[in-house]
Amino acid sequence: MFGGSAPILVLSQNTKRESGRKVQLQNINAGKAIADVIRTCLGPQAMLKMLMDPMGGIVMTNDGNAILREITVQHPAGKSMIEIARTQDEEVGDGTTSVIVLAGEMLSVAEQFLEQQMHPTVIIRSYRQALEDMIRILEDKVSIQLDVNDRPKLLEVIKSCVGTKFIGRWSDMACSIALDAVQTVALDENGRKEIDIKRYAKVEKIPGGSMEDCTVLSGVMVNKDVTHPKMKRYIEKPRIVLLDCSLEYKKGESQTNIEIMKEEDFTRILQLEEEYIQKICADIIAVKPDVVFTEKGISDLAQHFLIKAGISAVRRVRKSDNNRIARACGATVVNRTDELKEEDVGTKAGLFEIKKMGDEYFCYVTECENPKACTILLRGASKDVLNETERNLQDALHVARNILMEPRLVPGGGAVEMAVSQALAEKGKSIQGVSQWPYRAVASALEIIPRTLTQNCGANTIRTLTALRAKHAAGGSTWGINGETGQLVDMKELGVWEPLSVKLQTYKTAVETAILLLRIDDIVSGSKKKKDDAGGAAPMPSEEAMKE
Repeated sequence: MFGGSAPILVLSQNTKRESGRKVQLQNINAGKAIADVIRTCLGPQAMLKMLMDPMGGIVMTNDGNAILREITVQHPAGKSMIEIARTQDEEVGDGTTSVIVLAGEMLSVAEQFLEQQMHPTVIIRSYRQALEDMIRILEDKVSIQLDVNDRPKLLEVIKSCVGTKFIGRWSDMACSIALDAVQTVALDENGRKEIDIKRYAKVEKIPGGSMEDCTVLSGVMVNKDVTHPKMKRYIEKPRIVLLDCSLEYKKGESQTNIEIMKEEDFTRILQLEEEYIQKICADIIAVKPDVVFTEKGISDLAQHFLIKAGISAVRRVRKSDNNRIARACGATVVNRTDELKEEDVGTKAGLFEIKKMGDEYFCYVTECENPKACTILLRGASKDVLNETERNLQDALHVARNILMEPRLVPGGGAVEMAVSQALAEKGKSIQGVSQWPYRAVASALEIIPRTLTQNCGANTIRTLTALRAKHAAGGSTWGINGETGQLVDMKELGVWEPLSVKLQTYKTAVETAILLLRIDDIVSGSKKKKDDAGGAAPMPSEEAMKE
């Protein structure tokens, strides 16, 4: 190394390289900064954030994931914090706020060890150990089994999730909506449980009406009208046919030239078109349906034939909607009309009707017997209210799904965190050597959740936490903080429970992220103008990979 100028020669002129202690502290600060943005959104007394997106639209929410999706962050460590909220949302759907707050705290407790010149790998090793113990404690000591058929208890759990959100005021209604929807969509096929919320529980938002009008339809609703005004708009016990093909004459894809010698040939061509459409319609009419849904268009001539047979038709239905209708009324989506069979017709729906709401027409297929798909109808004052309600409902749906998939619960309200923290602190005493300090730090980092809960409802933090610690030391492992008032309560009596799967995922994600960010000791940022993968990046592939 000549005069220490080597890095300048290796990296191109406009790359910036920072390494060592400085980077680790920067990453920690970035993590803490993001955690601070989200911190006030935890618990029932959460504040809302109002975000302007670049297009000028506004988003008002206290869902950790939604906030982080909207803000743009420059620091790479900040970006990875935002990623974890996304992961949490996709994986279990709830606990996005807590995951960020926890990860931020895990990083900030590591700061003091770095300043004492402790090597990051030592810290990481203790973190790993602590994570394994946390999971063990959660699964063995803290969690309890839940009976899936005990409806009031299920509602209680969902309520503790919804209580922290904007729709907390209508929480009873929201909980029963979520539970009904999830139980509708649940499938048990020879021992395999499938609950596909995304595909089969559709949320339709219609501005107008009031929050109390939200319902789960025992069927499906599509934003469509029948194609012809003369068609029936109210049919009881309809026979439904679902098609995937267009009811119009197939035209050539590109320019098609037809040479005609005689005049009669032209009329013959028109006749062929009519005959083709007549044949298609005859195929459909043969199975005597009342309603036809197709994903493609329906020509005027086809409408004419269908009206004559007294069949209502709805065209250009989305593929996803068509699949939902199929699940709800037991029909099969057919690709060609000449393959229509009696068993393809859906007969399980009790009612087909078209309703006008506001200035749009909606087509309802409801009163299905044992539907396997449903539509959740949300009504509310304005678009913003509806969007926030939908986000909250998604969380509730996920929680309901998690409980039905894995019916184990842990007490909420910061009680779990305190219990785990207590157990870790006890275990930390038995660990030899330097690594016991970071291990204990993890235990104290967990206390951030109850602490934030107390802060958000304006109680005296230090006093409350000391009292809570005393309770847990005396063995009251279900004691936590009532997020409304800031008092200490037994979560068993208050009835605040959370699904175990959410908690496990939260801890895993938070600790793993903290580990990942502590691992970084070098940030090489290239220029924006030309993407140069300079040779200097070779000894540090993990950092480059980190920076996506």
